[in-house]
Amino acid sequence: MLGSDAAPAERSYAALLRVPGFARVALGTLLARLGAQMWEIVLVLFVLQRYRSPSLAGLTVLLAILPGLALSPVAGALLDRQGRVRLMVIDYALTAALMTTIVVLSLNHRLPPALLLALVAVLAVSNIMSITGARSLFPLMLPRTLWDRANGLDTSSYSLMAIIGPAIAGLIVARFGPEVGLLAVAGVAALAAFSLVGVAEPIARVEAVNSLVGDAWAALRYVLRHRSLRGLAITLFVANLGFGVLPVGIPVLVLRQLHGSAATVGQVFAVFGLAGLVSGLLIGRLDTEGRERLLIAGCIATQVPALALLAFTTSLPMAFAIAVIAGLAGSAVNIGIFALRQRRTDPAWFGRAFAVSMSLNFAGQPIGSALSGPLLERGIALPLLLGAAVSAVAVVVALVLIPKDHAPSPGEL
Repeated sequence: MLGSDAAPAERSYAALLRVPGFARVALGTLLARLGAQMWEIVLVLFVLQRYRSPSLAGLTVLLAILPGLALSPVAGALLDRQGRVRLMVIDYALTAALMTTIVVLSLNHRLPPALLLALVAVLAVSNIMSITGARSLFPLMLPRTLWDRANGLDTSSYSLMAIIGPAIAGLIVARFGPEVGLLAVAGVAALAAFSLVGVAEPIARVEAVNSLVGDAWAALRYVLRHRSLRGLAITLFVANLGFGVLPVGIPVLVLRQLHGSAATVGQVFAVFGLAGLVSGLLIGRLDTEGRERLLIAGCIATQVPALALLAFTTSLPMAFAIAVIAGLAGSAVNIGIFALRQRRTDPAWFGRAFAVSMSLNFAGQPIGSALSGPLLERGIALPLLLGAAVSAVAVVVALVLIPKDHAPSPGEL
């Protein structure tokens, strides 16, 4: 199936929905991303409103992501062994349960910062299963000729939820409080779990030859020895280290400097998503093969001045305009990442290699958020300018470390 040739008429977005099981997986992924986008906003607003601390907000963002990234090799091995759909359902159900637990503890004033951080860390470990599971499912379910369409739909659906999720989350928190926002996230996660019940796995599970730890170590070695995946990981780590200021920086900017509300925070993030939706659908119609490296580098370069301009933002219209530019470029970067990773990874390693690669790519963001939190206590401009400078380095790294071409050798150095 991976090597099948589809006629030109079948290279459409509609053709994706005719692939057995794809529509339900896409729906479950869509719901999960809605919940994830709401969670990112609600979590930061929850900490800022209940604990009044940007530093704690930055640390919370770190622990909401980093533990899952650290255990991603094990997660990838489990996905290949146990089946992606099953583990995605378990993760969505656990997410709903833990969100509800946080709400109950908060309402009873039994949620000290240490306990909140511990629960958030557990969620991070669980969530890496569904995030990687969805990304590795798509290329396994579809013929290669539909991968660009799937990447465009994947990125656009992510952007669509980035429009709806923050806007809904901001409105709910502004009107009813952050606890109700967390309950809404729990409800969406439960629906995502229900939508995937009964969906068949697209391929047989990988037979366990080594131990789970052995498979995890093999996956890490595969990615680190793979020139394309290694170059991609370093590029995106550096870029996301710079962009990590945004999850905490934008709420602080809007609430403290621009005197907006929680709903306004959601609207700014929604504009990021709206621009990304348009960009994803347009670029998804193009053939990106052979152009992935330049697409990634060029669009990161476009985001750098947008990030720097945020440091001097004095009005909400200016913030919204910058969000449009950053959203357009960010969506294009994602399509380049997905396409390069899919085309240069052996399909037998999709679960394990994708888990490690995605985690290494994204690891910079929570670290950037944690480092920027204390700086944001003192002011907005410095952390945003530092973020732009670090992200500019990523452009050079992409051009130097990501190979132009790929020789398909699993053990390449």
